[in-house]
Amino acid sequence: MTVLLDVCFPNALDALVDRLSDPAWQGAQVEAWVFEDQPTRHAAEAALALAGVSARIRSAYKPLVHAVLEEMDLTGVTAMEIATPTHPAGSAKRFALEAYPLAGLVKMPVQFVSGSAALTYTVTLHSAEGARHFSVFAPNTVRPDATGQAQLSPSGWLRVARAGVRFEDRALPTEFVSAFDATMAAVMAHDWPAQWPFFETLEIRIDTTGIDWRLPFHDECLNTREALHEDLYFSLLEFFQTKAGLAPGDRTLQPGQIIPDIRRGEGATRVRVAVLPPVVEAVPEEARTVLETAKRPLRPGEIAAEMVAMGGEAFTVPSWQGRSILGRYFRGQRAGFLLSAGQHANETSGVVGALRAAQELTQMPEINFTLIAQENVDGYALHQRLIRDNPHHMHHAARYSALGDDIEARPAKPWYEKAAREHAFALCQARLHINLHGYPAHEWTRPMSGYLPRGFELWSIPKGFFLILRHHTGMGGQALPFLHALTEQVMATPGLREYNASQIAAWHAHAGALPFPVINGIPCMITESDRATVPFTLITEYPDETIYGDAFRLAHATQHATVMAAVRLYLDGRLG
Repeated sequence: MTVLLDVCFPNALDALVDRLSDPAWQGAQVEAWVFEDQPTRHAAEAALALAGVSARIRSAYKPLVHAVLEEMDLTGVTAMEIATPTHPAGSAKRFALEAYPLAGLVKMPVQFVSGSAALTYTVTLHSAEGARHFSVFAPNTVRPDATGQAQLSPSGWLRVARAGVRFEDRALPTEFVSAFDATMAAVMAHDWPAQWPFFETLEIRIDTTGIDWRLPFHDECLNTREALHEDLYFSLLEFFQTKAGLAPGDRTLQPGQIIPDIRRGEGATRVRVAVLPPVVEAVPEEARTVLETAKRPLRPGEIAAEMVAMGGEAFTVPSWQGRSILGRYFRGQRAGFLLSAGQHANETSGVVGALRAAQELTQMPEINFTLIAQENVDGYALHQRLIRDNPHHMHHAARYSALGDDIEARPAKPWYEKAAREHAFALCQARLHINLHGYPAHEWTRPMSGYLPRGFELWSIPKGFFLILRHHTGMGGQALPFLHALTEQVMATPGLREYNASQIAAWHAHAGALPFPVINGIPCMITESDRATVPFTLITEYPDETIYGDAFRLAHATQHATVMAAVRLYLDGRLG
């Protein structure tokens, strides 16, 4: 084990209260923006009031959403217009997306228009009595990211006045930013090997305060600890991509397994960064579960039990960390296909959907297919570990393999996880790959790197269940008719039509038009690509990172319905 960093940062709000509680500050008027939840901020305001200081302490993270929910009376309001900042260092849609999910929360027409370059939202509330106007400051600073590019990122802020005269108006250092910066500096300063993988496991353990506010719109929440996980994970990937001479977003990089483990703490923020060996635990035997009613991601032992009970011809492939990827071949005379899930291990509904569909498919005469219900077993083990403390986070650290790459993009031997897929294709002579995926069920942000997730901007907010159909060159003639027939059948899934309509409406309000067509209420994308082994790849995308209860049941019911409909159409010759 090598410890790169072990440090504590004092809580910025506690330090501010201590400073301003001095009698010399009596009579001051204070506005501050920090990365803390509402009860903590209100407690600080009360403490300062006892010291004779009038304070209003707001959220530096998603300030407009907090301002609307905490400070604006919407009684009788029939429409909302929001003029967003147009700062030259921010992307065009940055501040409209930062306002998400207001359009879904307020349940009234919300219109976004371009405002001034000042870092201020102007909110106009329309009612029968007329219009009311509010200004909401959005504290940001321009700072370099892991690749050296300047980014406009949320920041703590402090304004202090006395007798109406402001004499402090500046960025306020916070433990949130300090923890991020210190972690990045420690990793970037370390003497890494010349060749990758650079480590087995790079673990960042941070215990910190912050915001954890679940909102009454689908699975939406405001969570600074989750945002810190996401920003650290992808910023570190970008650093190692640059170090390896690759472009940001290159999915072939194999740095090792990066694990930001961000947990709720009290008081000072502790940051510990260490290089560790992996921990590979044996998969315990478990009983089978009732898949149709599953309300949570399955445990590895439950997946194994289902695969054994499925029958067929078993095959296994070892992962990078030595776990077994389980496959089954069901031999038949019909056109072959592969059904897989869990390429990205934090996308969990496809695992249940694949197993549910496979149970039915094995009862069909002469069916000829291979099944891999969980491709990325190392990532899945990490996801199971991370959801113990943060069950609802999206956990993109579990997205890729323990080598740190996307197994589909692995370009050369040793194949490890990718070998399972290629072996499955060969066994059944597949011409179709049904590849079940998911994506974040709530907003995905990277606050310290410009806010929007670079390279994944299309995935920053949910847009309901959608489909991607990839085909080899010259084989796209059947793609659109296939998707029309498929979406018509899938949309019969109870609850899906209403779910998709609600999420697409929120997308339109905050992000504008969808970049691809909506067919029977389901967004669809058709792409021509020869990178896949088989001629046709159908990819499902359900917002499932990480959901539970009835939301999870709808997710795997939709995955299951898609598989069954796609197989029927495929066997009828709709994809030749």
